Amino acid sequence: MEDKKAYNSLYNKLIKRGIDILISGIALLILWPLYFVLGTAIVIEDGFPVFYRAPRGGYKNRPFKICKFRSMVKNADKIGGGTTALHDSRITKVGNFLRKTKLDEIPQLGQVFLGKMSLIGPRPELLKYVEQYKGEELDILQVRPGITDYSSIEFINLDEIVGVEANADEVYEKYVLPQKNKLRVKYAHTVSLVVDVKLFVLTIWKVIEKAYGFIVKKEHR
Repeated sequence: MEDKKAYNSLYNKLIKRGIDILISGIALLILWPLYFVLGTAIVIEDGFPVFYRAPRGGYKNRPFKICKFRSMVKNADKIGGGTTALHDSRITKVGNFLRKTKLDEIPQLGQVFLGKMSLIGPRPELLKYVEQYKGEELDILQVRPGITDYSSIEFINLDEIVGVEANADEVYEKYVLPQKNKLRVKYAHTVSLVVDVKLFVLTIWKVIEKAYGFIVKKEHR
């Protein structure tokens, strides 16, 4: 049975933060050469900036700017909608590789270390959707947004689900967003060490599976 007060637990308020600092700190020390390599590849193909930053709903309803390696052309959010469609024309060649291997997300480790995000937690949403939260959906804001959660795993191939560019935002809002919010609420109501370990392991497996399909089996290129 779900504990709807799980987000008030000592684990969510204190222990989880300590784990985030430890793991993200170690990861940053190990991965900094990869940051340099990926950043250089982005610059060679499409110039600066290396990172994409955009407002998202944050912990306790405090907005923050999420940080990713830039995987689209400059000013992509002004060219098209907020949802990335299948074979979206705004995605660069390097960006496509980053997205399929989920390496575009690793700059968020820095945000985990600083406390803006958590390793595991509801994926941060566009502000226009966060402003529409009501009822139990408001509980989503009682846990730090994360790099991965239930919805990240279920919708790991989101571009394939929303389809072509013409109606990507419409499909997302009508079919995907309601389900993602339910999964975000589920996390807020069940947050615990056991849940986080489970989601961490499942995420690693799904990312390896997705990357293998793209690199080795040459799927969805």
